[in-house]
Amino acid sequence: MPNNCTPTEVPDFGKRLRHHRTRKGLTRAVLGGLVGRSAEWVKAIETGRLQVPRLPLLLRIAEVLQVKDLADLTGEQRLSATTVTRDAHEKLPAIRTALTTYHLTSSDKEPLTSRQVADRVRHGWQLWHGNRNHRSGVAAVIPDLLADIQRTVRQVEGNERRRALTALAQVYHLAQLYVSFQPAQELVTLTGDRAMAAAQDADDPHAIAVAAWYMNHVFRDAGERHEARVDLAMSAARLVKPAQGPEDLARWGLLQLGAALSHAKVGKSGDAWRYWDRADEAARRLGDQYAHPYLIFGRGMVDAYAVTMNADLLQGGSAVRAAARIDLASMPSATRRSFHLIESARAHDLQNEDIAVVHLLNKAYEESPETARYNRFARSAVIRLSESRNGMIRDDVRSLARSLGVRVA
Repeated sequence: MPNNCTPTEVPDFGKRLRHHRTRKGLTRAVLGGLVGRSAEWVKAIETGRLQVPRLPLLLRIAEVLQVKDLADLTGEQRLSATTVTRDAHEKLPAIRTALTTYHLTSSDKEPLTSRQVADRVRHGWQLWHGNRNHRSGVAAVIPDLLADIQRTVRQVEGNERRRALTALAQVYHLAQLYVSFQPAQELVTLTGDRAMAAAQDADDPHAIAVAAWYMNHVFRDAGERHEARVDLAMSAARLVKPAQGPEDLARWGLLQLGAALSHAKVGKSGDAWRYWDRADEAARRLGDQYAHPYLIFGRGMVDAYAVTMNADLLQGGSAVRAAARIDLASMPSATRRSFHLIESARAHDLQNEDIAVVHLLNKAYEESPETARYNRFARSAVIRLSESRNGMIRDDVRSLARSLGVRVA
């Protein structure tokens, strides 16, 4: 291709778009709905009757199709979608080093006691859920916590080792949450896999169930087979006994919610709401005031994910109505409150309600700056809104762009 070829002159964009769309198993109607266009518009792009869209819409297409490098769509020089829509957290290199360092020699340090392990892991979760800048908070403790618990696993035996392995799985969950929405997809996969391995080595059904929830996110974000995601969630759900108490019931409900989200992601509305109903029943049995200490499963979480499911199913009106019903104030996690505010913004975006989108994104930033700053939708929405001719939001969008670290014209 000539070096002076512009994006709108790329002849194979339509073929590349069709390849990635069919690979994801999306119809033209579904892809069009997810990016705010019609099935006929998608067909026109794929057949070359329309030119390559401008950058904000191109980024949205890449996000929906989970294309990490825009060159895979445009055929041009490498332009990573993640570098345009996401910054890397300043501590990402340190976390990467911690996750890829192998301690092969023995240590003279005493192993941590079960109480020390539990206290330090609990502190990690408190930093994640209770700190508005949660990534910075957990980044300060993950490297040492990971090394110390890995060392303890090697030094103890029997039930002590099993408890240490269960705790190690939770540290990997924290690391996975940290690297999510960072330009490091390989670390998301690595942390999810290591957490599951630690949970299985511990032979702990509770830990395996939680690992399955987080692996479900890994597979969904990576575009892995829908059936595999649901099978994993249901296999893990069979390991817990929801009648035995809140710890089992919360995990069982969480995995039903995972299956519901997977079905919604591929447009299977009936199955999605069937599994959501199961999660809803679990939340009802746990009581309106219940929220798991670190999984945050409960009434608020189930209701909030109804917004996400409706948005994924392209039911913009239903998503907006669901957003109006949720009570985020009762959710004991700043990062989850911020995330669900962003999902509510996504619901209003489907309805082309730009003023509501900007308002909700600002609220999400106030709730948890680091959640909003590294969220794909928040960043791509600001890029799109920066081109809006609506003078009522122009200054707010520019201010939000500065807060999120997004470069706009």
